[in-house]
Amino acid sequence: MAKGKNQHVVKHPDGWAVKGEGNSKATKVTRTQAQAQAIEKAENIARNQKSDTKIHGENGKIRAGNSYGNDPCPPKGKK
Repeated sequence: MAKGKNQHVVKHPDGWAVKGEGNSKATKVTRTQAQAQAIEKAENIARNQKSDTKIHGENGKIRAGNSYGNDPCPPKGKK
């Protein structure tokens, strides 16, 4: 299965937006960036598409993120 677009949570005039990488339009705009709003939506999309999340801070720089099935260096299991 092809990898989907990474999901970015970025500042928006109306709050925070979830945008697929390279998209000009937001998939979803929420009032807050809180886990229960924009971040959760981005994580759900990334899980479905086996892509990554990139959570941006107020300054626009990536401050956090997760990989959902596309990690080139996955953690090794305990022996």
